[in-house]
Amino acid sequence: MRADVFVSYSQPDRSQAFDIVSQLEARGIKVWVAPRDIAPSVEWAAEIIEAIGASKIMVLVFSGASNSSPQVRREVERAVHRQVPILTVRIEEALPTKSMEYFLSAQHWLDAFPSPLAHYCEQLCREVSALLCAAPAPLELCAAATSAPRETPRPAFTDEQLGSLQRRLAHHVGPVAGYLVKRAAATASSWTELTAQLAAEIDAAPARQAFLEGSRSARL
Repeated sequence: MRADVFVSYSQPDRSQAFDIVSQLEARGIKVWVAPRDIAPSVEWAAEIIEAIGASKIMVLVFSGASNSSPQVRREVERAVHRQVPILTVRIEEALPTKSMEYFLSAQHWLDAFPSPLAHYCEQLCREVSALLCAAPAPLELCAAATSAPRETPRPAFTDEQLGSLQRRLAHHVGPVAGYLVKRAAATASSWTELTAQLAAEIDAAPARQAFLEGSRSARL
């Protein structure tokens, strides 16, 4: 399911997150939220990655719990990497950790406390609508629309080669590396294209270059 908004939250804030989902959907805004929209028998990380990349904006339910959640931080990092605007909705007095501040400092913020959250829903929906109007098309949709069908047969990458790439990439992006390697290997027409696609998932230029240089040995 493609949606306008991806809602990121930590489990202790589930009630507030789904209140936000209900308010947005009542106004006709399409929302993707886990675990509701994760299809049965699919890889959780793959669904999260695809949903973030296909969304126009992310709404982050920010609290002490989400501030310290590795899963939420990975989702935020992914949204920033895919250039998905983030609306951070603070539901309690909490300041971001340094790692979260790095990703959220240039994003949009809305304070939705003290409770009840319902007092802030009208403003929240206005902010989301404004961001949706200004948001560009998701990068993954743009890529799908502009890529031409391939005529070249797919090369056969060995399990050893792909395993080496996964380990190298995981050093930079964490556990989603396995899914990213599998997805890139299914579309790349050469080793050079495969490693270039994976390097694009790494934010820092020196780290990207190091990955590309190290990947040459993985081909041997």
